[in-house]
Amino acid sequence: MKSTILNVSQNHYVRGGSDRYFFTLAELLQKHGHRVIPFTAASAKNEPSEWEHYFPRGADFERPRTGDLLRFLYSRDAVKSIQRLLSNTNVDIAHFHIYYGKLTAAILGGLKKAGIPLIQTLHDYQLTCPVSTHLSSDEICEACEGKHFWHALPKRCNRGSLARTALSVTESYVSRFLGSVDKFDHFISVSHFLRKKMIQYGIPENKISTVHNFIDVSDIVPNFSVGEYVLYFGRVDRSKGISTLIKAAIPLKQIPLYIVGDGKAMSEVQQIIEENGCEHIHLLGFKQGDELRELVLNSICTVLPAEWYENCPMSVLEACAYGKPVIGANIGGIPELIENGVNGFLIPSGEHELLRDRLLWMCEHKSKVMEMGEAARKKMETKFNADIHYERIMNVYRKFL
Repeated sequence: MKSTILNVSQNHYVRGGSDRYFFTLAELLQKHGHRVIPFTAASAKNEPSEWEHYFPRGADFERPRTGDLLRFLYSRDAVKSIQRLLSNTNVDIAHFHIYYGKLTAAILGGLKKAGIPLIQTLHDYQLTCPVSTHLSSDEICEACEGKHFWHALPKRCNRGSLARTALSVTESYVSRFLGSVDKFDHFISVSHFLRKKMIQYGIPENKISTVHNFIDVSDIVPNFSVGEYVLYFGRVDRSKGISTLIKAAIPLKQIPLYIVGDGKAMSEVQQIIEENGCEHIHLLGFKQGDELRELVLNSICTVLPAEWYENCPMSVLEACAYGKPVIGANIGGIPELIENGVNGFLIPSGEHELLRDRLLWMCEHKSKVMEMGEAARKKMETKFNADIHYERIMNVYRKFL
């Protein structure tokens, strides 16, 4: 079965893990002979595409005007664009990722009317939380219980702003009304944890399957030798456990810690480093491509001490693919990727003293670290490889084609 898949997402450039998956899924499907048509919002940042003349204008999140607020809830441009595309092209299935905000649920009706099955890979908690993270003031929050979105208003869950939170709440209600749950034929969760959370808050159990993220390791050469530094790469936010990591690392003067990324907590992290004279903690800023690859390859291990419901973090999969063990928090979907003591360590979320012990262990047991790195790579080759992922995606598609 060779099908035409409409691949739907906010961005046609890599801003985060879901964008990366959007591109790698397209490459995987095309490799197996399928035709993949991207449908995203127009942007100057976009990668070139032969389909870009169909990309509608999205809401401007950086300098929003009144029109952008309305476009954030219901995009007429996206509706017109999808109708124009469908009138010129046959589509067998539409596979959605993160689409709300720029494309909006307004486009669902036209696709359903055309008889096209709708699948969505859930990369976040938008269906059950108006700010998509189940976080409020950097603390885990489930006050909305998956549908009572107005509970976010007194908590000001979106950056502490009542206005932003009101817009997020309105968007959640509008999207639900337009069919963000009902119009989809099936949801794909990237972790068992996320799937259980969706079922807990009302998504029918038979309507959602788990298909973890993947990395094609066929072109990745691992490095099992042990480096000289510990690496964190990702957003520099409190929800990622960055403060816990810094607190754990402060006394470990003998262990260089490289922090790669940027985010809301950067100034706070810089201040802590300066106040404590932490010359062994290095803030390297945002890196990608070959620069990031070399940093991962030459590390001792990587660390993700998250304090929110991580789903299937690509940073863990990437580290394992390069032959590096990972110290991760025992929260969300992280335990589905890390087997404690085998390909890394699991620690209680927010526990800086145990994290410190594990960092020290990694530096003192280099032969064991090498074995962990080999186990990490093997797990990627046998459980999270491209062929397995393709077959699992096709198993979902076949139900509706």
